[in-house]
Amino acid sequence: MPSHTVYLGLGANLGDRQTNLVQALQLLRARVEVEQVSSAYETAPVGYTAQPNFINIACRVSTELSPSELLHFVKQVEQRMGRLTTFRFGPRLIDVDILWYDGLTLDEPGLIIPHPRMAERAFVLVPLAEIAPDLRHPVLGKTTSELLQTVDRKGVWPAARGLKPAFQNDVQSSRPQHTLPLRRVGVTNLERVIRLTEKGRDNLFYATVDLFVDLAPEQAGVHMSRFSDQLEQVIDEMVTLRAPDIETFAAQLANQVVESQKAVSSEVQVRAKFSMRKTAPISGKPTQSIYTLIGMAVAGETGQRRLVGVEADGLTACPCAQDMIRGYASQLLQEEEGMDAATAGRILDLIPLATHNQRGRGTLLVGTQEQIEAFDLVHIVEGAMSSEVYELLKRPDEFFVVNKAHRNPRFVEDVVREMLYGALEVYHGLPDDDFVLARQENFESIHRHNAFAEHSGTLRELRAALRGDTMDDSTTLAQWLSGKR
Repeated sequence: MPSHTVYLGLGANLGDRQTNLVQALQLLRARVEVEQVSSAYETAPVGYTAQPNFINIACRVSTELSPSELLHFVKQVEQRMGRLTTFRFGPRLIDVDILWYDGLTLDEPGLIIPHPRMAERAFVLVPLAEIAPDLRHPVLGKTTSELLQTVDRKGVWPAARGLKPAFQNDVQSSRPQHTLPLRRVGVTNLERVIRLTEKGRDNLFYATVDLFVDLAPEQAGVHMSRFSDQLEQVIDEMVTLRAPDIETFAAQLANQVVESQKAVSSEVQVRAKFSMRKTAPISGKPTQSIYTLIGMAVAGETGQRRLVGVEADGLTACPCAQDMIRGYASQLLQEEEGMDAATAGRILDLIPLATHNQRGRGTLLVGTQEQIEAFDLVHIVEGAMSSEVYELLKRPDEFFVVNKAHRNPRFVEDVVREMLYGALEVYHGLPDDDFVLARQENFESIHRHNAFAEHSGTLRELRAALRGDTMDDSTTLAQWLSGKR
């Protein structure tokens, strides 16, 4: 639908007048886009003078509403704020007038556009001329500035207090009682829809963002609202970049957070949902699987580092329980059927053996400046578990998954080792100083706790460990991000 440009006049002289105007603007945003707002002006009442002064503003909005629909909507806004019907020119909590609509002239019962008295009222023309001096009256043919020259402005003056309250103290920048530095201070779980562009095609992702900075010992706190401001600014800028990925997004945001917060360093983590098309193993039924894409970055005096990773679910079967079942089954075959141990072993090698299994969640992060495909990371994570899982399975598919998992039992530790080995194989060309982290959490089926394993290191460290070299220690995620290892 086409968008229309509209100018509105707002006024209030009861209660907290500035707050009333701010609330009205906020309610208007439900159906219109507020593009520009004038300064606030104190105005003497007109007509009935035995009442408090007004605060008046003008604003430009765009909307898809027709004139009659817009009138109905602004009246709803007035009613929602508690405006009561009074006598003409009487006091009011809020007043919203349609001043101008696409240069249209309209004269209908209850609605005249442009507003019939706007050319006579200084309290309308002063704020309107501030934001639209060249706006032309469709009937009189004069601009707002020209009309303003014809009216008496002495009853209109800048309000002592604008719509934004002024705060004298910047408490966050004050000195704290105990001058101790803090490692990570910020906000978590900011929810946004972000736009990433790949091969010229825009992709939208629902994402959660965590932002942290190092806080200097002499500063009391961070400016929390600036985190959101910087996030919005980066989102706008990312649209113009060519083929940005999630780790680039995180890196851009980390740089801007350092600048806006005047921090020593910042850390950003972005988690976004994405889908991959999968095919059931036997029936060939198409299905969609949802994964988590992870981008992390730090920025500061030592430079910038970034990681990309994925989080994926799979199925694991317990080797320990299966070995106990095997031992018990072998004993039964020998005792009940008179088989020797070798024959019983050959039979048990042919058939799948019971064990308890659980869904596991694997995470693989790679710290590098090279381009890493999320699809490759998913395959490494899923391949490290006993079996991948599917959203849709027919009976033959279910048999395949269960049989595969029970013929491929793995501890949580096995999965982490498989992920690390897979990353070393796939990314064999990455530099030694790049970084890999593998993490697995199994949601146990016969325990109330979960099983967990994690390991990380630079590629130099992991390659040396795979060769059997003795390693005293390996680099942690925090160490690699800080550049201290």
